[in-house]
Amino acid sequence: MAVPARKTSKQKKRQRRGHIKLSQPNIQFDVTTGEYRMNHHVSPKGYYKGRQVVNANQSNN
Repeated sequence: MAVPARKTSKQKKRQRRGHIKLSQPNIQFDVTTGEYRMNHHVSPKGYYKGRQVVNANQSNN
């Protein structure tokens, strides 16, 4: 079996894992509703691109 010759330092370990991180979600301000929403998603009030596409009073049943 292959065994490392010496211990991997904290610095080398952290350099290798530098790309593993949480990304910030793409959130933008929706002028129509005055709320924040994720890009390419319907707002909580049912608006998308300034038009109402889902009735907000509609239940999900």
